[in-house]
Amino acid sequence: MNVTLRQLSVFESAARLLSYTRAAEELHLSQPAVSMQIRQLEDQAGLQLFEKQGRTIHLTEAGHELFQYSRAILHDLHEAEEVLEALKGLKTGKLSIGVASTVNYFAPRLLAAFSQRYPGIKLSLEATNRENLVHMLSANEKDLVLMGRPPEQIDLEAEPFLENPLVVIAPPGHPLASERHIPLQRLGEETFVIREAGSGTRAAMEGFFTRQGVTLKTGMQMTRNEAIKQAVRAGLGLSVVSIHSIELELETGRLVVLDVAGFPIKRRWFLVYRRNKRLSPAAGAFKDFVLSEAGNLLSLPVAAH
Repeated sequence: MNVTLRQLSVFESAARLLSYTRAAEELHLSQPAVSMQIRQLEDQAGLQLFEKQGRTIHLTEAGHELFQYSRAILHDLHEAEEVLEALKGLKTGKLSIGVASTVNYFAPRLLAAFSQRYPGIKLSLEATNRENLVHMLSANEKDLVLMGRPPEQIDLEAEPFLENPLVVIAPPGHPLASERHIPLQRLGEETFVIREAGSGTRAAMEGFFTRQGVTLKTGMQMTRNEAIKQAVRAGLGLSVVSIHSIELELETGRLVVLDVAGFPIKRRWFLVYRRNKRLSPAAGAFKDFVLSEAGNLLSLPVAAH
């Protein structure tokens, strides 16, 4: 076949996203341009690569086969680019990082310090929940991921770089705010505002209370830490969050950390990537920077009871 890298790139995006529209957005092309590239590729292959069922598209058997080859080809090309960049030193380079949504509270400080040291490296950052980070690692979509407990079902390298205590928060006027050594069972009488399914914080919270034999009453479910904090401030319930996410609220007295038996839940942040993945010079530099400097750049907020 006489195919172009452009055609393979467009096909890989459409096959991964199963959408011409989303592929066009990702590649900054028009949808007709995406359709044309795939049509030309199908002409070269002599086989249909996609089939339509209603308003959705699916890969044909030929499409599945070509998808695997296109990913391998584009991956090898990306590695070749990285090797050539390495020969130039760390004056240039690209780095794609995925982070847990709570990491995003301190990630900008890490990235700013890293960019000062390596101003020529272009950084892209995507903050999302644990479920999506696991998908990114499975698909090898990011150079590095910063997250809580690494998934066990994927062959990974994971190195801890920062403590991540989970605490119980309440508004300052809550009846429990002035109490000390609150029994864990007492929390069973309170309503909790929780994160969505797929959140690492929620999984850690539910696992902890289940092991302690405490059943929580859950109220509102929210997908953003900011919404959780606003709900707690409004008196809609207590919540369990990373202490990193409430630094400003603790400084201004808008929220308090309750003194609960068994808390904080001790967790750590990890720098994670696929095992046997050859890190680019930029990714290697960021890994070394995080492991050596994160503890100096970031300090735990003081929990005010």
